[in-house]
Amino acid sequence: MSDPLHWRQLFRLGPAREDHWLGLRCGLGIFVPLFVLLQLDRLDLSLFVVFAAFTGVYGRVPGHRARLVRQGQVGGYMLVLILAAALAGRFLVDPVSQLHGPTAGVWVAVGLTSAVSVVTSIIAGLNQIRPAGSLFQVFAFSAISTLPAGAAAPLPIGEGMLTAVLTALFSVLLGQAGRVLPQRRTPWRRAEPAPLDPAIRRQVWRESIGYFVAPAAAGAVATLLMPVLGTEFSYWAMVAAVVPLVGQSTRQRVARGLHRVAGTLAGLLLTAVIAASSPNPVATLLLMGLLQFATDMFILRNYFFAQAFVTPLAILGISLTHGLDAALLYDRLVETVIGSAVGMAVVLAPRLLGGDRAGRSA
Repeated sequence: MSDPLHWRQLFRLGPAREDHWLGLRCGLGIFVPLFVLLQLDRLDLSLFVVFAAFTGVYGRVPGHRARLVRQGQVGGYMLVLILAAALAGRFLVDPVSQLHGPTAGVWVAVGLTSAVSVVTSIIAGLNQIRPAGSLFQVFAFSAISTLPAGAAAPLPIGEGMLTAVLTALFSVLLGQAGRVLPQRRTPWRRAEPAPLDPAIRRQVWRESIGYFVAPAAAGAVATLLMPVLGTEFSYWAMVAAVVPLVGQSTRQRVARGLHRVAGTLAGLLLTAVIAASSPNPVATLLLMGLLQFATDMFILRNYFFAQAFVTPLAILGISLTHGLDAALLYDRLVETVIGSAVGMAVVLAPRLLGGDRAGRSA
């Protein structure tokens, strides 16, 4: 097996698994709802679409019935998470920010997001949900819970949740679109899940510690450095911190962290090109759909390439409510470096302390 830390792994493509179908579904799953919001002049609800559309990412399941069940499960708990984030932002983060300053509210968000990370990682692990880990959940909760009140004045939770529910349902519907074509239709049979091995169950609980420590530490470091670095979106450090926690070996996990940083840098260059072209709103939404398609085309084949596409996608998504400027790109780079470094440190810590026997042989 090739060394995951070798520089050539940045450009090596893994085997294709009909990724274009998932990419197409995910691209449509984010573009169509956002286009509807644009026509309604309600792009203030765009974050609810962006995160509810993550339901489509979990559609890489063979068999239409199994896919429906999985996307229904994940979509349901993503909606609960989005609601919890919106309520936390209105009744916890924002009031604390108003009383004690913005940084105090950020600390509340760091604690809540870290708790979300560990809980969702356990849910994903015990149910063998793929993609594994808590990346999407950390991103969704932290971004929505820290949305400034002035950006939505106040955050329209009811309308936002209706938008999120319809977006998630649309993603589930797209997951079943292949049934229209007889040659793509799969038998509608129930598959009993295999019992989870006790060793895997113990591993899930053991690794859940890292899913709390990594985002909490990254969020703390990023928050403390906010005045020095002049950053604003410290939650991107928390998102980056959970990336290295997924992998079969220590070297694979460290490689994911390094690929995250390298891919982010490449993605920022692409974002700068997009920003320089000053796309109109329709073009921006089309670009987001294409970037989502490209991300899912490469996410299992090459993490570096996927990051190069997901970085402008994430920035464009946030820019729909915050605006797109150089400060946003700067934040993304700085926070990604902080988060990835912390995540890799958490991965390496057990090995350096002599507690990761598997990591020693990786």
